[in-house]
Amino acid sequence: MKPWIAAASFLLAAPLFASDLASPGDLPSAEQVHIAVEQDPAVNQARHGVQASTHSAAMLAASPYEWIAGTTAQRRRIDGAGTSDEWNLRLERTVRIGGKADLDRDLGNIGSQIAKAQLSAARNETARQLLDLWLDWLTARQTKALLGEQVQFAESNAAVVDKRRKAGDASMLDLNVAKGDLAEVQRLSSMAASNEAKAQATLRIRFPNLPLEPRSLSEPLPLERDETQWRALIQNNSDMLQVAQLALKKAELTAERLRKDRLPDPTVGVFTASEGAGTERIVGLSLSIPLGGTYRTQSAMEALQQVEVARAGTERQIRDLDVQIATLIGDATSSYESWHSAEQSAGTARDTARLTHRAFSLGEADLQTLILVRRQSVDAANAAVVARTDALRARYRLLIQAGLLWALAQKPLPEN
Repeated sequence: MKPWIAAASFLLAAPLFASDLASPGDLPSAEQVHIAVEQDPAVNQARHGVQASTHSAAMLAASPYEWIAGTTAQRRRIDGAGTSDEWNLRLERTVRIGGKADLDRDLGNIGSQIAKAQLSAARNETARQLLDLWLDWLTARQTKALLGEQVQFAESNAAVVDKRRKAGDASMLDLNVAKGDLAEVQRLSSMAASNEAKAQATLRIRFPNLPLEPRSLSEPLPLERDETQWRALIQNNSDMLQVAQLALKKAELTAERLRKDRLPDPTVGVFTASEGAGTERIVGLSLSIPLGGTYRTQSAMEALQQVEVARAGTERQIRDLDVQIATLIGDATSSYESWHSAEQSAGTARDTARLTHRAFSLGEADLQTLILVRRQSVDAANAAVVARTDALRARYRLLIQAGLLWALAQKPLPEN
């Protein structure tokens, strides 16, 4: 996308940002997520990478060459004149020429920018993991509550069958069927409780500092922006694309640095010496230049190929991002429509189950029909919960990728 198109799309989307930046009611607050994300090991690892990159940049700016001090001592024997104690002191250093120092500083700065982009990418990935685990926990809680209601429903069915059996309007077989249905629902409820406990334990272990405050899944919302606006937002916020672009720039700088390195850096120095039994004092300058050969040539050629590798990596990242954006938008759109249909189906099944239960209590429906309708109601309700979670997950993932959810999770922790 051309820069001016992306900028225009970004400005068109700006009035809608305020509603997205606030954390939705079914998610932890931005401050809670911020603390949990910053204390995650992956983010901590990337933060140390940023600190290491600052030292690396300082090293490149300071030059890999250091001062070298040297000395020699010797005794010279002169026929017919005795011996002469002599010594030599020297101080020398290799000097970067041809703009190599500026290129080294640029390489150090690029390295720091890459490390910061990788830190931001680690924060985004951790936030996505937190989102998934949080929604898994809320979904397990809601499924557990749903099956708890079904246990009460099955208990009511069994009580009605028992009452009708005592009145001579139902058989013992009917009562056994009703009790078997109750046992099955109780089993499913127990499994749901176990799943909820495991989801909670996973979330607590992965993010131990995140307060686990039970919340209800909110109602999904349709996407407010069109595909062009979402694409501009996600492209502007893509850390991995930035890393790829910076890697290409670093490869280009490295190639230029090695091209200039084909002209070797000279080593200059000063020295002083004492000779002739102390009667001669020498002060001078030294200059030495290595002779470049095949190694430097091949290094420069290899660096040029690495530029093409980085360029191909950037192009691949752009295509992968385009696919990711299309997938995110498609998932958010289709999952919202699926949830809407699932909710209508669940509502109809719930009403049918209620009416069938009433008809059964009045002797107007048989037990098999009641159990069948109840199970259909459970299946529809479960499908609605899953569809709701899928719709919320797809929308929230899209917001995270666009930088519109948990904005504080993208900033460093304040200094103590």
